[in-house]
Amino acid sequence: MKPIRIVGLSVLLLVWLWLCRIVMAGGGFTLRTLFLVAASGIIIFVPLWRKYVAPEIDKKKKR
Repeated sequence: MKPIRIVGLSVLLLVWLWLCRIVMAGGGFTLRTLFLVAASGIIIFVPLWRKYVAPEIDKKKKR
C-alpha cells in the first residue's frame, strides 16, 4: 500500500478515536455509547478495508 494511503488512514483512525473519546466522556460507558462507537467504526473502516487493504492481501496470495 502506498505511504500516502497509510498516512491518510492513520489520520482518519486518530480522528475517529478522538471523537469516540468525546462520545464516551460525554455519555459515560454504557451499552448505548459502546454500540455507537462500534457501529461508527464498522461504517467507517469496513468499506475502506475492502477498498484498500483487501486487494493488497489478494495480490500477495496470488503470487
